[in-house]
Amino acid sequence: MDEMIIMSLGGSIIVPDDVDAEFLKKFRKLILDHIKSGKRFTIICGGGSTTRKYQKGAREVFILNDEDLDWIGIHATRLNAHLMRTVLRDIAHPRIIKDPTRPIICEEKVIIAAGWKPGFSTDYDAVLLAKGYGAKTVINLSNIERVCDKDPKYHKDAKPIERIDWKGFRKIIGDKWVPGANLPFDPIASKEAQALGLRVMIMKGTDTENLDSALNGKKFKGTVVEG
Repeated sequence: MDEMIIMSLGGSIIVPDDVDAEFLKKFRKLILDHIKSGKRFTIICGGGSTTRKYQKGAREVFILNDEDLDWIGIHATRLNAHLMRTVLRDIAHPRIIKDPTRPIICEEKVIIAAGWKPGFSTDYDAVLLAKGYGAKTVINLSNIERVCDKDPKYHKDAKPIERIDWKGFRKIIGDKWVPGANLPFDPIASKEAQALGLRVMIMKGTDTENLDSALNGKKFKGTVVEG
């Protein structure tokens, strides 16, 4: 069977402010190129800036609990997933996965997934999908080039990391996840990924040339977490 790769694609890469059609064109071409070389992809879409805008607006009107905020995020991921499935409709399975514990068995080379239920980030869903499909690699595409040992927004001496084990990575990101948290990878997902022995590659999602290098096993700019 062809190699299955799980991608967790940040919503702000798909829709930074408006829909990024140029990115979608490049991403579509990249996926087409790699399925020709024997790869299969499950792409789970995040909610990104759409989630945060809706959550912010809702908070200004009423006091919301975490479940309310989560459902806003889940539906944002599903909107982005429908967009992604539409632009890949000739190669993607027609149904979007909403429950990562029930993988789809299909002939298509591309499967699109979205958020599941409150309390679970799309990073965690990606790890569950990797478990279900027996995948060894999760590629996390976000707005950062590499993970740093400290938050560079607050620490000028923060150093980028190329490779790190799960113990060291989890020490950096902590153990708690909250809706809308802006972390390189969900701490709860990280704990599960460590238990499964997964490799997670974190890189800037808009750099499709760099992603192409990573998929081809060449040197790329990003952070690899494993071991």
